[in-house]
Amino acid sequence: MVSKNRGLGQSIIWKLVAVAPVFLLIGAGAAWSAPITFNTALPVAEDEFIFREQFVVDQSGDDPSGADRDRKAFAAVSVLGYGVTNNLAVFGVLPYVDKKLEVNSMAGRSVRDASGLGDLTLFGRYTIFQDDVPGRTFRIAPFAGVELPTGDDDETDGLGRLPASVQAGSGSVDPFGGLVATYQTLDFEMDAQLSYKANTEANHFEFGDVARLDASLQYRLWPRSLESGVPGFLYGVVEGNLIHQDKNRSNGVSDPDSGGTTLFLMPGLQYVTRRWILEGGVQIPVAQDLNGTALEKEYIARFGFRFNF
Repeated sequence: MVSKNRGLGQSIIWKLVAVAPVFLLIGAGAAWSAPITFNTALPVAEDEFIFREQFVVDQSGDDPSGADRDRKAFAAVSVLGYGVTNNLAVFGVLPYVDKKLEVNSMAGRSVRDASGLGDLTLFGRYTIFQDDVPGRTFRIAPFAGVELPTGDDDETDGLGRLPASVQAGSGSVDPFGGLVATYQTLDFEMDAQLSYKANTEANHFEFGDVARLDASLQYRLWPRSLESGVPGFLYGVVEGNLIHQDKNRSNGVSDPDSGGTTLFLMPGLQYVTRRWILEGGVQIPVAQDLNGTALEKEYIARFGFRFNF
């Protein structure tokens, strides 16, 4: 009997040692699997920082009218988060953007482009509900913030002032808010977010407001069983993004060839360690209901890393 009890105790200790890395991922101050295209409700530890760098390639193609237009955008998006308390975290987001619009018509080919720092986004997220048990956590956190006009919005070329969609900045002050929920276990994590951004007018132009619903599932692919000494974890990621944008307005008049609704599906991968994450995925538009001749999305590729310190 003594031998059996000792064996049982050793078995329990071994299991605790095996899952310790994952408990550390759930604990404060650790990195964890998280959505690639939106935020999470998991906390930033008090007095700690999290830095994220993401590289985004956004490709839009010909519009439904058959016109030969092509828009490409590249962004290097830097995010810095700080844990004010265990429940409150604040974030700053600053992108460097490079945008190009190419139009081929009977009059010839024109290329209009701009690059530089984009608009600065500041927001806060506060946990209003959490339910933690060993190996599982569920959290709900509202967030609110504002996008500030730090990017240039008055660039010109030989054809005159660049279109608003090509400018590095919007020139407007745009508030936004929403709610994000996260359910995390030792094997997987699920996140969902509902948000709304109210774009305001600048330079007699106003982008349409944006409402979106996002969902993400991250499932541990490796190691299949938890063991001690594992340096990191590989997660498969599947995300969906339902995004609706109202029509743009110029001089108070709605643009019939702007706005609409797009549903993206994104497969991706994440490699998660105690302090850092490598991640990547490609958003593919599976359904688009756009207004008029608004440009259709072809894909959005996202690759990057994040770490806690």
